[in-house]
Amino acid sequence: MTTTTVEAENLGKRYKNNTALAGFDLQATSGEVLGLLGPNGAGKTTTVRILTTLLRFDTGRATVAGFDVARDARQVRRRIGLTAQQTAVDDVLTARQNLVLFGKLFRLTKADAMRRATELLDQFGLADAADRQPKQFSGGMKRRLDLAASMILAPQVMFLDEPTTGLDPAGRREVWDAVSGLAADGTTVVLTTHYLDEADRLCDRIAVIDHGRNIVEDTPMGLKRQMGADRLEIVAAEPDDLAALRGIVERIADGDIVVDEAAASVSAPVKDPVPALTAAATALQDKQIAVADLGLRRPTLDEAFLELIGDTDKADTEKVETAKEADK
Repeated sequence: MTTTTVEAENLGKRYKNNTALAGFDLQATSGEVLGLLGPNGAGKTTTVRILTTLLRFDTGRATVAGFDVARDARQVRRRIGLTAQQTAVDDVLTARQNLVLFGKLFRLTKADAMRRATELLDQFGLADAADRQPKQFSGGMKRRLDLAASMILAPQVMFLDEPTTGLDPAGRREVWDAVSGLAADGTTVVLTTHYLDEADRLCDRIAVIDHGRNIVEDTPMGLKRQMGADRLEIVAAEPDDLAALRGIVERIADGDIVVDEAAASVSAPVKDPVPALTAAATALQDKQIAVADLGLRRPTLDEAFLELIGDTDKADTEKVETAKEADK
């Protein structure tokens, strides 16, 4: 049974003349990875700082692990973990010594800190490197140690602020595996990221933030569906075949056809992707037309994100123009 572990309602935060959050709402449940996406300055880090009790908010309410963020900050801190953009581990101490130190800082006894360090080293695949210094680690290993340090008290909610920034692909995959493991064990993970492939891979749901507002909240697949149907795309082996390819696609398409002469391709949306692909392959074979590529292209999370952000920017521009007209 899932329970609500993070809830924000109508949060507002201003910095002098700048509005960081404006009526922001959010909800996350146990074992869920919730992604916060948005352009720079959208309010993602402000949201994390508020929910982790590091920043006071001006309006609204927020609870984490069942406790009010404003009134019960100490109780909230006992139930959360936070991994910021910069790692917090010491490069001179060994991995085990780092975790034991964090355990003592959380007021565990030496025996309990040692036991918890051993558990976390096993959980994050660092047992073989327990007695090595983090300065000898790869970026992914160091980030996993940082995540382990944030898990000393087995938090109900883990906040990750751009956890893979600066890591190479291998390091990113290591962190992704660790985050997936946390969620599988029942921890709620709230993740901010600029990497849309990361959000697509990790997140059960995504909240897109812009200008301090939650403009949409959906699954990664749901956001992609907002971009419309899958597209059938055929790339010609010979540019002279583009007209013939257009004729084939016209009989299959369910929308406007796009002919890209520079890429020598023809594409269009289709309702039933597999039958459409089969029909196109059959038609190409019957007409003996050779192609460089034939396939289905699904909308990407990048496209959905840019479309959403573009819509809000356009709406804001229209509001400004309307206000200017009213002032005349």
